[in-house]
Amino acid sequence: MQTVLNYLMLLVTGLVMQGQNNVEVSITKFDNNEGVVMVGLYSEEGQFLNKTFMSLTSEISEKEAVVTFTDVPAGSYAISCFHDEDSNGQLNMRMGMFPSEPYGCSNGAKGFFGPPKWEDAVFEVKEGETMSVDIRL
Repeated sequence: MQTVLNYLMLLVTGLVMQGQNNVEVSITKFDNNEGVVMVGLYSEEGQFLNKTFMSLTSEISEKEAVVTFTDVPAGSYAISCFHDEDSNGQLNMRMGMFPSEPYGCSNGAKGFFGPPKWEDAVFEVKEGETMSVDIRL
């Protein structure tokens, strides 16, 4: 009986601990404090820059911002953010192809004649950890 109770206790503890990971994102090098920063966490290569797994918005103070994604399951992720200077909720583009607002990705991923690629921005979140990601615009 004691073995069964120990097993159930371990099972419940494992379920409670699942998804208790955090990803703290520090964004620096804003040109100004106007508008907000929009931050997207992506969990699948096929969804990168199209559909976020989680998203957050933050005010900018002293040309810096910090957001924290909580309860992130262990796995592979990438982050993209942009300075929404006019607070319209979208990344403004020139000629429909070139961003006119500053942006950045995890691992400093940059696009070359196109958007950044998943494999350049991806990082791993391990069980029970707080991951810190620094992005410079």
